Amino acid sequence: MFTYFNLTVLVLVLTSPDQVYAGKIIGGHKAVPHSRPYMVLLEIKDDNNQKKYCAGFLLSEDFVMTAAHCQAKSYQVFLGMDSFYDKEKYVLTVKQAFPHADYCKHSYKNDIMLLKLSSKANITNHVKPIALADHFDAPLPKSCSVAGWGKTSNESKWMSLQLMEVNVKLIDDEECAEEDMFCSEGNMGPGGGDSGGPLVCDDEKAYGVVSASVPLSSGFTLYMYTKIPDNQEWINYFMKYI
Repeated sequence: MFTYFNLTVLVLVLTSPDQVYAGKIIGGHKAVPHSRPYMVLLEIKDDNNQKKYCAGFLLSEDFVMTAAHCQAKSYQVFLGMDSFYDKEKYVLTVKQAFPHADYCKHSYKNDIMLLKLSSKANITNHVKPIALADHFDAPLPKSCSVAGWGKTSNESKWMSLQLMEVNVKLIDDEECAEEDMFCSEGNMGPGGGDSGGPLVCDDEKAYGVVSASVPLSSGFTLYMYTKIPDNQEWINYFMKYI
């Protein structure tokens, strides 16, 4: 468990309620339309039919990756989407969800999940899978970014109508590494509704999955991303055999 937070109640899960409003990812800017064709918006409903949002990203025609804490009773997967009003987006459903068996809802360790789509995604210029980093790639990439339709600030109740993005710099932190997470720190990063989106780095590969954030005594926020390379065998098994 991170020593950054002794009280687990301080951990903020980056899902969002059913509210949208034009804005931006925290500290970010508008993404070039369709420059991230792997991005997915997930509309999820729990057992009480309460609607929330997460992000995700396309790995193949059949699979989307997101965060394990985005588990739900049902999912709608929006592909090829730049804004909520984008007429070119289309929707698929999920056949089966595969949260990591060792996911811990208290520490967010192994906060990663695969969603098998009910039908194959149609690959186009606006809908394309993203490659995943593995152990042969940089252990701590220098230049990364995150994107999503999440809240504009920690105080906001609204999501963005437009896909936003922000650059983040990963920190070399032993405790983050012990939890199999990448971390960034500051006042810019993913907001509520951005859970499950990809941490994309130098070589345009996905290195991590947006997981959670922790407010620090410095006034900054610690942002956490589940490491994809450390889960490569688990990912390969499901994508090959399921």
